[in-house]
Amino acid sequence: MTKTVTVLSGLIRPLVETRLPDWVEPRFFRSKDEALSLAPDAEIGWFDMYDKKDMAAIITAATNLKWLNSIYAGVDGMPLDLLGQRGTVVTNGAGINAITIAEYVVMGMLTVAKGYRDVVRAQERREWLMDSPGKVELFGSKALLLGYGAIGKLIEERLKAFAVDMTVVRRSPGPNTLAPDQWRAQLSNFDWVILAVPATSETDGMIGAEELAAMKPTATLINIARGSVVDQDALVAALNEKQIASAFLDVTTPEPLPADDPLWSLDNAHITMHLSGRAQDKMFVRSAQRFLENLERWHNGAAVEPRVDLTLGY
Repeated sequence: MTKTVTVLSGLIRPLVETRLPDWVEPRFFRSKDEALSLAPDAEIGWFDMYDKKDMAAIITAATNLKWLNSIYAGVDGMPLDLLGQRGTVVTNGAGINAITIAEYVVMGMLTVAKGYRDVVRAQERREWLMDSPGKVELFGSKALLLGYGAIGKLIEERLKAFAVDMTVVRRSPGPNTLAPDQWRAQLSNFDWVILAVPATSETDGMIGAEELAAMKPTATLINIARGSVVDQDALVAALNEKQIASAFLDVTTPEPLPADDPLWSLDNAHITMHLSGRAQDKMFVRSAQRFLENLERWHNGAAVEPRVDLTLGY
């Protein structure tokens, strides 16, 4: 039997090695150099690395690659044009961390609504507060959700349980829905603006000075997408001038955020260091299981999923 050379990160080895089908010839790497030397032989590759430039170099070297798998939901940084030219199928980690990220959004909203940062500070001072620093209820508040993929759907589901009035931005019409060309005119209606969009040229800088000025002065911006979807200088100015009440930012530009960045010093900016997807211990287990199921599909000529549309970038 001719075996399919499959090049995989050593990080995933303990979860897949004994479960791989016999038609797979696995080759595991532990460094960028090892990955670069193995890549040209790979028909199936799982090349995830923290440094997106290293990952792009390995993908570029994988000239025989038929299928690229990734644990990352965002494929920004990958050479999508090259993958498209080669006819490579790409599957990503969409939905793998959706549960914990959706929970992070709820945590962020409750943290802001109840002034919980001030409660924690009071405990550190051993000061017994006589009143709550936050008096907002999620009940009946209005949220605009931009991005209706796996994460967006779970955010909507969880916030409906809090009786938050949800409006979703999506291309296909439906109840409580705004089209991509309608939401900007409605920004003043919402208490929460939640960003869960993919990072593409279309979403780059989609929240800028004009959008922030259009929001309610009592509104909170929540970004669990990518730092690039927000004009960060405009956001700093808006927070400084109290144009909006606060921002809950799991993502920034750049990452890590430099110690001297003005965002750190703003008391109405909550920065959570891109931890939302890491706030669980099941990411690799779920990814390994999905990969093994996809291997079976691949071998049988069925579609692997979730498949990235290389022209859209998600």
